[in-house]
Amino acid sequence: MKAFRLDELEAERAANEGAYLQFLRERNMSVGLYALNAGEHDPQTPHNQDEVYFVVSGRASITVGLETTQVARGSVVYVPAGVAHKFHHISEDLRVLVVFSPPEA
Repeated sequence: MKAFRLDELEAERAANEGAYLQFLRERNMSVGLYALNAGEHDPQTPHNQDEVYFVVSGRASITVGLETTQVARGSVVYVPAGVAHKFHHISEDLRVLVVFSPPEA
């Protein structure tokens, strides 16, 4: 078994001074913690993998393809591989668990 604590993952991510921390990589998926602070720009581009976002904390909007919705703690969003997507209008610091399948390259 592999078990993780969000507070420890957040501390590790912050210590590495990056917006993204991959903390699990297996044959069929990878999982990471993505962080964007209020007012920040989301620089990501489309990925070659399907993604599932689970919002741990914060508030923002996300646009996936041509659709936009608001997200907050507890929101889950699926993003198909190759589809443009971005978080925006981040009004509260955003912390998101990201599951990639297959694993992120």
